[in-house]
Amino acid sequence: MNNYDAIIIGAGFAGAVTARKLAENGQQVLLLEQRGHIGGNAYDRLDDAGVLIHEYGPHIFHTNSKPVYDFLSRFTEWRDYEHRVVAKIGDMEMPVPFNLTSLYLAFGEEKGRRLEEMLENIYGSDRKITILDLRQNPEPEIREVAEYVYEHVFKYYTMKQWGLKPEEIDPSVTARVPVFLSRDDRYFQDRYQGIPKEGYTVLFEKMLNHPNITVRLNTAAKDVLQFDELHSTITVDGEPFEGSVVYTGALDELFDCRFGQLPYRSLKFEFETYPQEWYQSHGTVNYTVDQDYTRITEFKYFSGQKLPSTTIVKEYPKAYNGAPDIPYYAIINPKNRRLYDRYLAVSKHFQQLHLIGRLAEYQYYNMDAIVEKALALSEELQK
Repeated sequence: MNNYDAIIIGAGFAGAVTARKLAENGQQVLLLEQRGHIGGNAYDRLDDAGVLIHEYGPHIFHTNSKPVYDFLSRFTEWRDYEHRVVAKIGDMEMPVPFNLTSLYLAFGEEKGRRLEEMLENIYGSDRKITILDLRQNPEPEIREVAEYVYEHVFKYYTMKQWGLKPEEIDPSVTARVPVFLSRDDRYFQDRYQGIPKEGYTVLFEKMLNHPNITVRLNTAAKDVLQFDELHSTITVDGEPFEGSVVYTGALDELFDCRFGQLPYRSLKFEFETYPQEWYQSHGTVNYTVDQDYTRITEFKYFSGQKLPSTTIVKEYPKAYNGAPDIPYYAIINPKNRRLYDRYLAVSKHFQQLHLIGRLAEYQYYNMDAIVEKALALSEELQK
């Protein structure tokens, strides 16, 4: 094991980007992945109908960072795709985030026009206004818009997503829910948007195709690494290891959940294939009022494939109860943060251990933010 300069745990974006950059700098890198595939939660594959599905839910790349875009573009061409999402409210499909098109659908032509004029006179055009802004407005009809968005777009969706009762929803989160004073119905407004032309898995294959990178699948970190807190040393297969160790997995699991398990929300996915060209009107349809699932995603919108059948996935949020559940969303509150900090304190015993990613940092990150952090970490590790 002393043949390696760095050991990286996890073959998602955080681990793969760091591995590539270190390898290009001449370091020998061992990449360990607990699952049987690379790509982390961005992993995609062809199903039995030939549809390129995202195994762990929809992943749409978007960023305003040219360095991030340029780095990933070394390993993929991009299919132009701008994500548009609608909320299913009864028989109506309403663009989300809530915008001026949504306003007319919710309140009708006459009242919608009046509300649009009022909103633009007060706040200006092409602005993002929060529910809190609208609720604090003295005009009753403006406050009515805020209440509509809260009741029909946000509240029930959030209850399902996080397993909360209405009174348990943090008011500070509610306050940040946006209303767009424009007719731009794209879900993201970032400069660079798209889907890897051949899929995320191929992107990862190309990124990890380097003579200085060795990938081991079906290998958990604890199968290879041992942590000696007393001597602040890391051993690999019983031998002392002096190189960098980059960890992207769940921090509590690295230390055997000794203080208790960090809480997450998980997801259950139900994939369905239909013998028809299309199932729904958009790539993603949110169910904000009814149904037990939060959204349905139809993957052919992403890939642009021309096939007689189509595959969808229904997404059911659920509590995380440990393996085989997958931890997707950290439940961030003061109590859970204090628990995480106890594990973080243990990790500080090991100067060569570097934590990066949603699980290791107990934070939510978009894909581009993780790539940006990995690029920065790899620069640091090359000094």
